[in-house]
Amino acid sequence: MIDILAVFIFFFAVIDPIGTVPVFIAVTSRYENQVKKKIAIKATAISAAVLLFFVIAGEVILTAIDIPLSAFQIAGGIVLFLFALSMIFGESKPDEELKMVKSGASIISRVMGLILSSVAVSSILAGIKDYFAL
Repeated sequence: MIDILAVFIFFFAVIDPIGTVPVFIAVTSRYENQVKKKIAIKATAISAAVLLFFVIAGEVILTAIDIPLSAFQIAGGIVLFLFALSMIFGESKPDEELKMVKSGASIISRVMGLILSSVAVSSILAGIKDYFAL
């Protein structure tokens, strides 16, 4: 049960629905509700397909190009950390989103960024530990 909760929190922090919804609303504001629904379903399906592909073929691809999993953990942790910093400091937020976000949503998005940054650091440390066999 704890593992499921940890995975849920991780995905919630990565996806950041509270910070993403205003962006979706701003980008799709000129479309009708039916078209918005189709866009949301299509985006979700494509995201799920990409995720499923890499869950199935990810390790095979890394092995084929001779990249150890620990190096991928470290690199992924660094990228995740940079993404978390942009959530915390809001540097990559479009102007439309900044205008639409109630202060509560902004605070929650920043807290999710903080959680995500700790997950990123944990991934980097685990990769270093595995690579150096500590």
